[in-house]
Amino acid sequence: MTNTKIAVVTGGSRGLGKEMALALAGKGQDVIITYREQQDAAEETVAQVKKTGRRAAALPLDMARFESLNGFIALLKAQLQQWGSSRFDFLINNAGMGATVPFLQVNEAMFDEFLNVHFKSVYFLTQQAVPLLNEGGRIINISTGTTRFSNPGYSVYASMKGAIEVFTKYLAKELGAKGIGANVVAPGPVETDFNNAMIRSNPAIKQNLSALSPFGRVGMQGDIGGVVAFLCSPEAAWINGQRIEVSGGING
Repeated sequence: MTNTKIAVVTGGSRGLGKEMALALAGKGQDVIITYREQQDAAEETVAQVKKTGRRAAALPLDMARFESLNGFIALLKAQLQQWGSSRFDFLINNAGMGATVPFLQVNEAMFDEFLNVHFKSVYFLTQQAVPLLNEGGRIINISTGTTRFSNPGYSVYASMKGAIEVFTKYLAKELGAKGIGANVVAPGPVETDFNNAMIRSNPAIKQNLSALSPFGRVGMQGDIGGVVAFLCSPEAAWINGQRIEVSGGING
């Protein structure tokens, strides 16, 4: 077990994060996931990872509360020590929140919450995590197709993700000397419970988005996890500082 690599997936209790955790475990990696409120769902993900023969753990983390980062890092170090390690290998910044709000209706409180969850906490969580990353480690930041094409109602969400994409380029540049790479995975429309299951719960929206794709469908959760796992594999070691859109060619 000593040579097994360890991945940390924020927001891994459900949706895309769960699929990422399972895909990483399928590649032979131990996985630590985080959850905000849904501990039961997180423990179910842990149980599914363990069925693959890999170790797994779930830790609480509220990205909306910037002051919670120090406590999380302490929990992470303690969990790593339980596994006989002081470091890990892959940080997948996936945790997020969604809302479809027209620009003219965005208020300051909403803006600040999106800022904390999608940019500020990601920025400083990554800063605190880097000393724990092994040489050859990887940082995968999850963005969105809506940084390339615009959907009304996503101005605040996509703006924060745009900042993450710029941030990732700087990570790749500044952490390269440590042997740590950084990339962005940008999903297109995916049928999950994200943003109150907007796509799953609205057949008309799903149909309209499907019509924009050459494949005639929206993404499924399993379409994303394998890409993240690949970027954490030796075969992807020379991919660095890149934005990889996983959208089925929507709005191409």
